[in-house]
Amino acid sequence: MFSERKSPRADFHNYSGGLYFVTICTRDKIHYFGKIVNGKMLYTPTGDFCVRQLEQISTHYPYAEVLQFVVMPNHVHVIIRICEKSDAPGCIPTIRMALGVVIGGFKQSVTLFARRNNFNFAWQGRYHDHIIRGKSDSKNISDYIDTNIERWDKDCFYSE
Repeated sequence: MFSERKSPRADFHNYSGGLYFVTICTRDKIHYFGKIVNGKMLYTPTGDFCVRQLEQISTHYPYAEVLQFVVMPNHVHVIIRICEKSDAPGCIPTIRMALGVVIGGFKQSVTLFARRNNFNFAWQGRYHDHIIRGKSDSKNISDYIDTNIERWDKDCFYSE
C-alpha cells in the first residue's frame, strides 16, 4: 500500500497570496549552476539560464513578482510576492496553490533548457518555503540573500 506523503506546506495558509522565501536545491548538491571564485559567482549556461528565468517570472506568471534572489552553485534562494486574488482577479490559479505553480514552472523551464542542450541536471524533488511575516523577518532574509555568496564556505548547502 502507498502511504500518503505529508506536505511540507503550512496547513493554515493557501499559498495564493503573500510574501515567501523559497529555497530550491539541486539533486545531491551537485554544482550545476556554476562556482564561486574570489567572492563572485561564475555561472554555467544552466546557471545563467536560471538567472534569466527568475528575472522573467512576472512575464510568465503576472500574479508573481520576484523581489530578490541569488543563484548559488547548487541552490537558489528567492523572495517571491504572490498577489492577493483581489489585486489580480482572474489570473491566479484556483485549483493549486499559486506559489507551487510558479516554482513548478520555474523548475520545469530550467530542466527543459538543460535537456535541450544535453547538460546533466536534476533538481531535488521538493523545495523549502518560509512565509515572510513582517519587516524584521523580511530584512533578515534579504540580508541573508545579499551575503550568501560571501558566506558560501559556511553555508549549509556548501560542498566542494
